[in-house]
Amino acid sequence: MMLYPPVADLVDKIGSRYQLVNLVARRARTISAEAEEKQMPLDKKAVSIAIDEVYTGKLSIE
Repeated sequence: MMLYPPVADLVDKIGSRYQLVNLVARRARTISAEAEEKQMPLDKKAVSIAIDEVYTGKLSIE
């Protein structure tokens, strides 16, 4: 089974797996909290949304 986007590509964008995991987890918690606050159902899981944001460049380490 192939994962999309490839983890290696995500690590290249962020720098290390540790930073990637922390960044995605933090963003996923924020997405979940905002969706719950606005009582909006999510089409995808919060982690998937956060990973997509990293892959497209919307989310990065400052």
